[in-house]
Amino acid sequence: MTAVPAWVGVIGGGRMGAGIAQVFLAAGAHVAVVEAGGEAAEAARGRLSDGLEETARRGKLAGDVAGVLARLTLLDSAAELDAATELVVEAVPERADLKADVLRAAESAVGPGAVLATNTSSLSVTELAAALERPTRFLGLHFFNPVPASKLVEVVVAAETDPALVGTASGWVRALGKTDVVVKDSPGFASSRLGVLLGLEAIRMLEEGVADAEAIDTAMELGYRHPMGPLRSTDLVGLDVRLAIAEYLHRTLGERFAPPQLLRDKVAAGELGRKTGKGFHTYP
Repeated sequence: MTAVPAWVGVIGGGRMGAGIAQVFLAAGAHVAVVEAGGEAAEAARGRLSDGLEETARRGKLAGDVAGVLARLTLLDSAAELDAATELVVEAVPERADLKADVLRAAESAVGPGAVLATNTSSLSVTELAAALERPTRFLGLHFFNPVPASKLVEVVVAAETDPALVGTASGWVRALGKTDVVVKDSPGFASSRLGVLLGLEAIRMLEEGVADAEAIDTAMELGYRHPMGPLRSTDLVGLDVRLAIAEYLHRTLGERFAPPQLLRDKVAAGELGRKTGKGFHTYP
């Protein structure tokens, strides 16, 4: 069975980045998390520690939390990544310019054989690859939130991705105990394209007064066996994140992805979902 890379870099220590770092740490890798600023870095360490503690409580962590955290390093910039790093996963906000900048910095720091990956949920992996000197060593690894509990990872193949790399990346995903699906680089890939469309229609139904949020979510959870309704899912992802993805898909795929006004209004009001305590539902 393929093992995970021994040395992994994760750029971004937010919810997604910390989750990605956690699963690689739990699988035995040494992980360097890039998060600028002491306060942000300590917050990332806290997320990782809390996540690993929860995994240990469920009896699913090999070794003790302190021993696993001993394999964690925090860095201020991607330029500080060790040349021995075998895989770098970028997990910064959904801005193509920001992603390109950190990927270029990582590529300059690591060795020529290293694999670079983006965790983007919608942006063009092929366009991001154009910023790199070695686009054949680049692909998408789209993890899902919350990363430790989610079983799916989309392996997104860009125009110049080395075909052999796809098999390697899929093996790493399986070594994490997750399931890989290989998709061609296309706006929204498979998951975001379908998931966002369902979420936007649910928001329109709420906007039109068809039913309340609880009823809409329950209909999909019980009627179609979705583990989480589309509005709860939007709250988990973050309304601001979903709006940004919808705007991109609207530009690239057309009117069916036009964001409803209710979504824009909630983002403007700071009602972003679980992370703010209120979105389409309210959270403690």
